[in-house]
Amino acid sequence: MPIKHIIYEVGLFVALAATTAFCVNYISPNGIALVGQWDPGRGVISAQSKNDVIVHELEINAPETAKKIYDSAAAVFVDARARGFFDKGHIKGAFSLPLHEAGTLMETFKEKFSLSTYVITYCSGRECDDSHQLAQIFLENGYHNVSIYIDGYPGWIAKGYPVE
Repeated sequence: MPIKHIIYEVGLFVALAATTAFCVNYISPNGIALVGQWDPGRGVISAQSKNDVIVHELEINAPETAKKIYDSAAAVFVDARARGFFDKGHIKGAFSLPLHEAGTLMETFKEKFSLSTYVITYCSGRECDDSHQLAQIFLENGYHNVSIYIDGYPGWIAKGYPVE
């Protein structure tokens, strides 16, 4: 068999495999996005997958802005991180509502805070989208005044703001 024929068949096989992979990725609900937002300076990083919950319009990008809201006591800060992380440290006065427990703890939150409460979610910074997912759960549960502090607990600590 001539070498040209072998190279042609290998090339054809690779092209067919790549085409099949791209097609399956395109139609799959869990397909991997080929273009993403990977610059933390522009907000929470995101692969912009089909199931992406990142809503940049809800984001608070500056720690100073979050601190002004905190000082005015106009909002409840809600920590979306797992309870173990919350117990090690959190924004002073924050409410712990870990994302994976949101389904069971949301009713408790609703008993304490009315639907008109301004809620600010946060997690572990710009590489974490738990706060976005939790914000979406708040919106689905009737809270209409929701923001996301995207620098999260690490950004709060870096500024020397109150923690407990």
